[in-house]
Amino acid sequence: MIVLEPSAVSLGDWRSIWRGAPARLADGAHAAIAESAAAVERIIARGEPVYGINTGFGKLASVRIDDADLATLQRNIVLSHAAGVGAPSPAGVVRLMMALKLASLGQGASGVKPATIALLEAMLGQGLVPVIPCQGSVGASGDLAPLSHLAATMIGVGEIVLDGETLPAADALAKAGLGPLTLGAKEGLALLNGTQFSCANALAGLFQAEDLFRAALVTGALSVEAAKGSDTPFDPRIHALRRHAGQIAVADALRGLMAGSAIRASHAVDDPRVQDPYCLRCQPQVMGACLDLLRQAATTLSTEANCVSDNPLIFPGANGADDEALSGGNFHAEPVAFAADMIAMAICEIGSISERRIAMLVDPALSGLPAFLTPKPGLNSGFMIPQVTAAALVSENKQRAYPASVDSIPTSANQEDHVSMAAHGARRLLDMAENLRGVIAIEWLAAAQGCDFHAPLTSSAALEAARAMLRAKVPTLTDDRHFHPDIAAAAALVDRLGEGRGLPGVEA
Repeated sequence: MIVLEPSAVSLGDWRSIWRGAPARLADGAHAAIAESAAAVERIIARGEPVYGINTGFGKLASVRIDDADLATLQRNIVLSHAAGVGAPSPAGVVRLMMALKLASLGQGASGVKPATIALLEAMLGQGLVPVIPCQGSVGASGDLAPLSHLAATMIGVGEIVLDGETLPAADALAKAGLGPLTLGAKEGLALLNGTQFSCANALAGLFQAEDLFRAALVTGALSVEAAKGSDTPFDPRIHALRRHAGQIAVADALRGLMAGSAIRASHAVDDPRVQDPYCLRCQPQVMGACLDLLRQAATTLSTEANCVSDNPLIFPGANGADDEALSGGNFHAEPVAFAADMIAMAICEIGSISERRIAMLVDPALSGLPAFLTPKPGLNSGFMIPQVTAAALVSENKQRAYPASVDSIPTSANQEDHVSMAAHGARRLLDMAENLRGVIAIEWLAAAQGCDFHAPLTSSAALEAARAMLRAKVPTLTDDRHFHPDIAAAAALVDRLGEGRGLPGVEA
């Protein structure tokens, strides 16, 4: 059970929730929630117009709403704003979005009632996953459409997945022993305003990128072995002079992965080659820069995940002061958009240099290995087309890596005239990560195949473990066979490749 301490949840806890761990709000949060809800009631009693509480929304903010219609106002905003399209968001992303919203509301600045918190917490705890269309947010004025679909299920509208079955929301709530809400003043707006959809997708992309980064360190080291490359470029003295933390960490990791290799020892003396290609030699510089980028994105997203990003924000009066509802712009997801763009660039570059290593290995002029890594080139094509597949995946990621944050389009009759596009920037990351997974799988196959030609020489203990993991599912390629199952088997194992090897990560 992950206990969500508002403003203090770690990236590791968010990762666990994404992977399916149960979560609940810390007990200590409930007093602030109740006081915030009471402040809203006191503000209403004053009779003054306050945005989002007794006015219309967006361009309609100047329209005053009668007290008798406040509940209808909140229901209407949820239903009207639930206008998303596209495929349902992945269950892990939706769970993460729910937990992020719960932690945000739990800080007591949103004015929601304890009953609203209790229902959201119960839905998360009992495995109710709202169906959230993945398209429709521009990442400012909050992730309005996706979060509205979440809020709609809480009032019994829309669909929820429960125990693998998609049900009408009211039926799913009843099956779980829960009832729909009647939203009070401010509550609908509080639920649908915020960056939780963008942030959840960006965090999921970050977690995948970190796992794939670590796997690519292993396949990169294995490629050096397959090509009988030098480990001199990983000498710590080189990287100490450059000073970048990521570069130093990657060089350390590569040296550790290759330590004790008999393949390396076999050509350590009298090797006629002076320098290896960049795809081998510059791994610390390229992968280190990617690591620094991922760590910066992690810092931004950790801050965002622990923030309050709806509007207006409620500040209960202290020492006799009036309660205040302050309108601002915390819903603008520019920080998330920048973080997502950084993750996208890192994913793209990890795949780009990996594909170059595959291309080097299949070229006998560069690798010294048989053409296309097959014992009988000509009769067999070997790894000819897997390299093409890797090139296709990398190029697709290049096209997707164009920064989303530099785009904007006015919405809401120009009231909301600058937007972040964080939702789109974050949502593409999981697909980009899947492409990268395919590239790393192909490099793993190619590098292991290259090392097979060096038998009976072996690599280091760490890299031999990586080869053994692959060879347990995929035998050495002798004559051509149906290649797709080999790639699929390797891809299914990629997440395990970087585990337990002391490799650097984004929280290091």
